[in-house]
Amino acid sequence: MSFFKRLKESIAQKTEAVTSIFKEGLTKTRTAFVGKIEELILRRKKIDEAFYEELEEILIGADVGVNTVMQLIDELRAEVKKRKIEEASELQPILSEKLVELLKGNAATSLRMADQGMTVILFVGVNGVGKTTTIGKLAHKFKSEGKSVLLAAGDTFRAGAIEQLEVWGKRVGVDVIKQESGADPAAVMYDAVHAAKQRGVDVLLCDTAGRLQNKHNLMEELNKIFRVIQREVPNAPHEVLLVLDATTGQNALSQAKLFGEKSGVTGLVLTKLDGTAKGGIVIAIRNELDLPVKLVGLGEKMQDLQEFDSEQFVHALFGGLLQAAEDEAEADRD
Repeated sequence: MSFFKRLKESIAQKTEAVTSIFKEGLTKTRTAFVGKIEELILRRKKIDEAFYEELEEILIGADVGVNTVMQLIDELRAEVKKRKIEEASELQPILSEKLVELLKGNAATSLRMADQGMTVILFVGVNGVGKTTTIGKLAHKFKSEGKSVLLAAGDTFRAGAIEQLEVWGKRVGVDVIKQESGADPAAVMYDAVHAAKQRGVDVLLCDTAGRLQNKHNLMEELNKIFRVIQREVPNAPHEVLLVLDATTGQNALSQAKLFGEKSGVTGLVLTKLDGTAKGGIVIAIRNELDLPVKLVGLGEKMQDLQEFDSEQFVHALFGGLLQAAEDEAEADRD
């Protein structure tokens, strides 16, 4: 069975609503990135050095990242040789298949939840990446699944951070545990964990100050928060999610590298993917870091925060092109 048929069958088993959220959220990337690949295939027809060079430029331009692009091009060359492919149009399914492999990796992309008792999820990242919004939307997701949720306002530094989380709490209908602005964040976490335990809450979502990875005292404070949570809840935090703004491209990759080394990050959240034509950053981040992308922000609406799905991602980008290639192959067989 062809790669596209397998992909189509897999997508058919997923909910239509989620497929359409991925498709709409990745419109800008599809138009820019995939549009250029389509144009290249139509124009070049044959696979030669000039074709590979242009493909390389397109992939780097979409923020796929130089290291990942080199790896991808090498794998494509090997596959073309092995299958004795000459037509550029035949390369499309192979490229899509390679991207799914890169995006899948070995790590689980679903959120790690506690086997029993409360799940604690800690959010880290610099200011302005959409951390608080992600917490609000994730709270809504858990609540709609019938789970009880509590929020911890651990960002006591940024003006308005506590109020912003409270606005989300009201919107979603969940309580926020807080102290005064400037309070010790570890003390807020202590209060939040105790309140969550007393109420028998299923999920505690913890906001933290937008720290720069080179600020030693802020990193120390994060370690203090860890210790407080670990002392009170065995095996917690169950996830430490680094929130990154996809529109910042390669800068997001640098942030992820630095944070990952110093703060025990277990997974990534990529926000604002709908706002960039360079969604290739997901591929670069997934391939160059040993960290799974757990959640992606694909729009403004509550339901636009989705668990990352490599097949949905590739189908949203290449589905149209793959369908056209499949139709062409069918016509040739007839």
